This record gives sequence, structure tokens and C-alpha cells, in this order.
Amino acid sequence: MPRHRPTQTPRPVAHPGPIPAPAQERERPATTLRQRLAELRGPAVPPRPLDARALAALAANPGCRRRALLDGAGVDKAALASALGSPAPFGQSQFAFVRGNAFEARVKADGGTELMRLLHERLGGPGAEPGEVSVPDLTAAGPEGRAARTALALREATEAGGWALLDHPMLALEVAGSPAYLEPDAVAVHPDGTWTVVEIKSFPMIDGSADAAKVGAAARQSAVYVLALERIAELTEGAEVDHRVLLVCPKDFSNLPTASVVDVRKQRAVTRRQLTRLTRIEDIAAALPEGTTFDPECPRQQLDAAVEAVGAAYAPECLAACELAFHCRAKAREAGAVEALGRSVRGELGGLTTVGEVLAAAAGKEGDPADPTVAALRRAAALRAEALTGGPACR
Repeated sequence: MPRHRPTQTPRPVAHPGPIPAPAQERERPATTLRQRLAELRGPAVPPRPLDARALAALAANPGCRRRALLDGAGVDKAALASALGSPAPFGQSQFAFVRGNAFEARVKADGGTELMRLLHERLGGPGAEPGEVSVPDLTAAGPEGRAARTALALREATEAGGWALLDHPMLALEVAGSPAYLEPDAVAVHPDGTWTVVEIKSFPMIDGSADAAKVGAAARQSAVYVLALERIAELTEGAEVDHRVLLVCPKDFSNLPTASVVDVRKQRAVTRRQLTRLTRIEDIAAALPEGTTFDPECPRQQLDAAVEAVGAAYAPECLAACELAFHCRAKAREAGAVEALGRSVRGELGGLTTVGEVLAAAAGKEGDPADPTVAALRRAAALRAEALTGGPACR
């Protein structure tokens, strides 16, 4: 008996029985979620891959459950919008596309000499400008192969301890259990192992500043790249991803490049939270009626009911970032929702959620006079009436 006790005692400690069960349970939801999302997308519809622009748009409107579910399921929102009768005229003009490509080619000419000069000027610190810069070949078969080749090139450049410039690397980021492949304009590796995202845009930077909305969109997009790079940096000794990105734009009204540094820590945190929500979209999908599908081949009435079954957070800003924005705007106007007037207006109106309620409160027909919002609306209505009649309004 004593001979067997040493072998029996450690077994429950080293291999406790409950461990395999949770591991299996962790695998089941992912498989079930993929099946459920495939049903929502349509059995014969391939998933539409997410890109950095889509992920950045999600971060810009984190409260929209509709977009979170559709993007997580890989639904083609442009095709869905067309099937609903509200196509969105998205897309960059051919002129802007050609101009952007020409500007990027100029910035990266001669092995990225000008780009590295701008990088060192803004982020390089003391010392001489980069001399020899390594530009590794990132060619590989398919996005998965390119992502693996990029990860290897980043590790090799970090180990080498010199300057390196990765032109259009491919990064992978897991989104709702599936890999999303992202392609930044460039990633620079510093001699100290710091990795910096470089975003090249064709909108001008006049007197050292650019349009705030466009810079914000570029920052959100760059934050997605930073998150993807951090996954690789965790497995690379001596590597660190800079929370600052280099934004390169045309200077004033010329085609000469200039650059500024953009801190994306806030955008990175928002994007990370939104991605966490996307990994839990099974909660949103579970609340949908049985048989719900967003297959564009389905009848329009069925699609409309499916889309309306998922709550949306429409705002006028959606028109520049979401293919379903025109459909959501029409529904918001039809319901008289104050969200159609903008987030700032919605915030000022407090508990008044429809335009009808706002007008009734302003006319004195509804609402508590002690409510500051109602009082402000009635005062504004009185001032308007006074301005239109040219005399004091009845109060």
C-alpha cells in the first residue's frame, strides 16, 4: 500500500479532473457563435472581412448594436442597404484615389528617405538622421502568409537593432473569433525596438494643422493598427509599440510632405472596448427571433423586420462611415427620433425622445414646467414668436 500512495497523491494536484471540462466549454461558444453568425449572414453568403476603416467606424459609434452584429457576422452592409432600397453612395472618387497614390509614392520614394527623415524629425530623438534603412520584402501567398511574413520581418528588424521600414505590411487581429487582416501604409522600426505606425493621407495640413474630423478618423484607424501590432510585440523580445503615430500629409497647398505626431491612446482604448463587445455579440444574436437572417436575397419586408429587430444608435455622423446610414436615417425621421438631429441636440433634450414631444413641450401642451429642458424650450419658443411678430409674445 505505501508504494502506491506517492503515485496516487500527486495525480489530483497535477491533473485535476475539472480542467478539461472548462476547456471544452470555452471551445463550444466560439463554434456555436460561428454557426449562428453564418445563419444570420445567409448559408450561401461568404463573410465580408473587416478592415481598419470598419473597425475604426465601430469605435466612433460604440453604442450601435446593429452595426456591431452586422460587422461581427460579416454581413455586406452595402448589399443589404441596396436590398432595403436605401443604397449608400460610398467610395472614393477616382481623382482622389489617384492623387492619394501619387502622394504616397512620393513619400516612400528612394527607399523611404523622406519618410524616415520626417519620422526622425518628429520621433527619432537626438542623434543623426537614419542612414541605412532596411526595407524587407513582405511578399507572400495570401493574407495569412503575408501576415506571417510581416511578423517575422518585425522580429528580425528588432533583433538587428537598426532602422527598418515595412511598406504595406499585413497585420492580423482577431475579431469575433475570426482573423481580420489589416494593411497600414507603413510601420517603422527604431533601433531601440520601438515600432511606429505611419499613416499617409492626401488631405492637406495647412499651417501645421489639418481638418479635425479627418485627423480623428485617421487616429481611430491607426489605433486599430496599434492594437494589431501589440499582439506581435507581446511575442517579440525587446519590442514596444509606440502609442504615437506619424501622420503624413501634403504641406499647405503643395504636394510636399509634412508630418505631425498623433497620440492614439484614447482611440486605442475605445477600440479595444469595442472589440471586446464584438466578441460577445452572441448576446445580441441570442435575443433575435428564430429564423432571422440578413441575406440580401430575402424579400425586402423580411429584411426590414430583421434589421429593425436590432437596436441602432443613429447619428448624422453615420452618413460618412456606415453603409446602412441612409436606411437608419429614414427610420429615425419616420419615428420622429431626436437622434436624427445630432448627438449634441439629443443630449440637450434630456427625457424628450421625439420631435413631437419637443414641439408639444415648447408650445406648452405637454411637459413639466419645472423641468429645465421644458422651461428652456418654452422660453425659446416665446423669443421666436416675439421675433416673428415684432412685439412681445404672450407668456
